[in-house]
Amino acid sequence: MITVEHISKSFRVSRRSAGMKEALRVLWKRQYDTIRALHDISFTIRDGEMVGYIGPNGAGKSSTIKILSGILTPDSGRCEINGRCPWRDRTRHVRDIGVVFGQRSQLWWDVPVIDSFELLRDVYRVPQEEYRRNFDELVELLNLAEIVKTPTRQLSLGQRMRCEIAASLLHSPKILFLDEPTIGLDAVSKLAVRSFIRELNRRRGTTVLLTTHDMQDIEALTSRVILIGKGQILLDGSLDGLKKQFSGGKILRVEYRGRTPELPDGLCWQERGEDHGALRLSPEKITVSEAISALSAQVELRDVSVEDTPIDEIVANLYREYRI
Repeated sequence: MITVEHISKSFRVSRRSAGMKEALRVLWKRQYDTIRALHDISFTIRDGEMVGYIGPNGAGKSSTIKILSGILTPDSGRCEINGRCPWRDRTRHVRDIGVVFGQRSQLWWDVPVIDSFELLRDVYRVPQEEYRRNFDELVELLNLAEIVKTPTRQLSLGQRMRCEIAASLLHSPKILFLDEPTIGLDAVSKLAVRSFIRELNRRRGTTVLLTTHDMQDIEALTSRVILIGKGQILLDGSLDGLKKQFSGGKILRVEYRGRTPELPDGLCWQERGEDHGALRLSPEKITVSEAISALSAQVELRDVSVEDTPIDEIVANLYREYRI
């Protein structure tokens, strides 16, 4: 169980203008701005839950992950994870968590990956039998057999991220914090990482908190979304509820023969070609069957498909709604 209550965190950041004169001036007097990274945030995550933590750059996502993992100490507020305060009892706390930062590595750069795994086994004091069991399972699920003997610096980004995830799970953590784990990955690597995370949650009941700008990650893995903006929690609810509230309707793609049809109330063109187009449908005004009937009465429909609004567009609508 993760409980966060009224957490706030600020940073002092040095500022100066360009030029040698300004560079010399800060030797005697520095100017600082106070950046409010988090302001009075609260949420609860149940055991075994997979939650998407989303927001624009600078919203406070990484700061939250660092506080939850014990790296940062907040200015105020309370956090309890499995009965422990992350920054006060960090040594015992880190044995129960795994953390993956998409832009940082926990693997040693010049040695084979398997040597990094062995070093991490010693750091976390994992019993040999448990380590071997976890190693074999992770190598199989993440398809690492061909790359664990390769130095980290010689791996592709996708290969390295799979190894990073494996490294964070060698000590059987109950909770996994993923901070943009698929950043920069190709389509095949993304699918592999998503499949593994789902399987991990199914097999072990691992609690997962995922921050990402790739909304396909959120859609593929989570059923609950927490939105943070300007350091504050703006929304906390189900992904299905989010889609219904901010989707703006369904997309009806049509190919037809004949003149451009007149559209009934509840339909509008989103894209239009000579004999095809995409129509946005408002479910509260017209049903899919009514829309198709209205179109087929005017033109010969050659092909029709119905799509939900893309998740990226839904999240963009969400950001516009909250002006973040």
